[in-house]
Amino acid sequence: MRTTALAATLTATALTATALLPQAAHAGVQLGSCAAGELCLWQKPDFKGKRYAHELAGTDIESCVALPPGTDAQSLANRTGRPVTTYQSAECAETGEFDTYPGKGSWVPQSPYRVRAFKVWES
Repeated sequence: MRTTALAATLTATALTATALLPQAAHAGVQLGSCAAGELCLWQKPDFKGKRYAHELAGTDIESCVALPPGTDAQSLANRTGRPVTTYQSAECAETGEFDTYPGKGSWVPQSPYRVRAFKVWES
């Protein structure tokens, strides 16, 4: 009886861990290349197309950083070690869509909107 309960607990734990894996792992999508300490944004979903990489050394903390005019991103990876908010608006306006991603390794194969700007937060 204890063996059966233990097996059921281990199976439930494995299923829960699988459910917590990034969506990209389920879809068979390979995560894009993004070095530790960088925020990487790609023009197309699934980490494809032109990649824009930003490091903390060249980014003002808590300031709105717009992508180059006429461009946007549809997938991203946050490896800055700090929270990053992405914005649909190029001015970081909160009247459009926006989301905040933790900095310890957030991989987003498809943003729910076209990202046009971001802010890196102190903590």
